[in-house]
Amino acid sequence: MVMDCAQIMEVLPHRYPFLLVDRVDEMELGQRIVATKNVTINEPFFPGHFPGHPIMPGVLIIEAMAQVGGILAYKTAESRQSGKFGRKLTYFMGIDKAKFRRPVNPGDTLRLELTLLQERAPYWKLQGRAFVDGKLVCEAELKAMLADA
Repeated sequence: MVMDCAQIMEVLPHRYPFLLVDRVDEMELGQRIVATKNVTINEPFFPGHFPGHPIMPGVLIIEAMAQVGGILAYKTAESRQSGKFGRKLTYFMGIDKAKFRRPVNPGDTLRLELTLLQERAPYWKLQGRAFVDGKLVCEAELKAMLADA
């Protein structure tokens, strides 16, 4: 299942400047998801992080992973409903084992890979990993909850 930006905005409530997912490249409902974030010099955080040496803040890499995990949770739960699904939001609840391996710079393309570790409705636990050019830049375990909007 591939999703473009318009389809992502049907699932996530985030909008510019906080929508940090450009495309979903692969998705196996209830299992895993792979998405892309193109990092450009026009990102609103670069002028202040850091002047003359722009680096994507690690917390925003984590947020991008959380948004991708939210898409997986939403689409998986939606697929299991036989009737009307209704509007849902995915709330970020926790983070464990976060590690930042390399800086992310303007011009980089983040490949965000999340795998479902555990689901006990409405709670989700996912393993997230972010790559640039095949090199690991960030990893973390994320916890989320899917709830009515």
